[in-house]
Amino acid sequence: MRVVALVPGGIGDQILFFPTLDDLKRNYPNAQIDVVVEPRSKAAYRVSKSVHEVLAFDFQDRNSLADWGNLVGTIRDREYDVAIAVKQNWLMGLLVWLTGIPTRIGYQGKGAVFLSNAVPFKPSQYAAAVYHDLLQPLSIKTPVPELAVNVPKTDIDWAEKEQKRLGVHETGYILIHGGSGQAKELDKIYPVQKWHQIIQNFQDKQPDLPVVVIKGVDDEQFVRSLLGSSPDIKVTAPDDIGKLAAMIAGANLMLSTDSAALQLSVAVQTYTIALFGPTDPTELLPKNEKFLAIKSPTGKTADVSPNAVLEKIWGG
Repeated sequence: MRVVALVPGGIGDQILFFPTLDDLKRNYPNAQIDVVVEPRSKAAYRVSKSVHEVLAFDFQDRNSLADWGNLVGTIRDREYDVAIAVKQNWLMGLLVWLTGIPTRIGYQGKGAVFLSNAVPFKPSQYAAAVYHDLLQPLSIKTPVPELAVNVPKTDIDWAEKEQKRLGVHETGYILIHGGSGQAKELDKIYPVQKWHQIIQNFQDKQPDLPVVVIKGVDDEQFVRSLLGSSPDIKVTAPDDIGKLAAMIAGANLMLSTDSAALQLSVAVQTYTIALFGPTDPTELLPKNEKFLAIKSPTGKTADVSPNAVLEKIWGG
């Protein structure tokens, strides 16, 4: 059986889709599963063990009819048996219909007329469970499995060397992902001065447990500002998602805004405190005592009180 899943969205969305892919592979071990994702999200599949090939298509771009036609042609040429459309809209429904794939699975609602099998869309539940519902037409009706990633050994080795470089391989460490590079999602950013208050309190109470900050591609200013106010912190800059996952897996505690790094933390089962602004934590975190959410009262992550974070850290 050959399956293609069309999965628009960022890296965090892809990781939340991993349990669906893993369960599909578990139930149909001989299936070849491909995904079509946006170029920015292709890197997520470095830590997936279930996908055969990742095809890139920028669903958000102002694509011409020729662009869409090329995508349809590429999919048709591969002669898939099953298509899974993750987005609920007319265009995605029409797209999978045009491919001629016999089994076309998606959600009820917009575009469902083009599908062979439409499942109820229940967006108020945990996002991974929303995706997992798409497997029902394939006779997979078990509960959604936990998020899991498959970190390459080379990335684990890199993380071990990085921990030694930082001097944290014996002490352990608290890891911070500020998410400041999400310029398009300003409501998800947490201010440097508030991070400083949290770090200062933590260092006062746990001076022997180092604080490590993740530096992403767009985090230069954030990290520089944080170092200016908290010079004792350590900085790590993993250059791919596997190395990032390995560093998160080694942490005693992860503090994160709503980001792809948060979903990685869930997948590697690191104790996590997550700061949420405009998004709903019940949709993005599983029910598990390891993963604690703090929801902003205003819908802006910046309005989360440092004391609220500290109370979670110290179990207050």
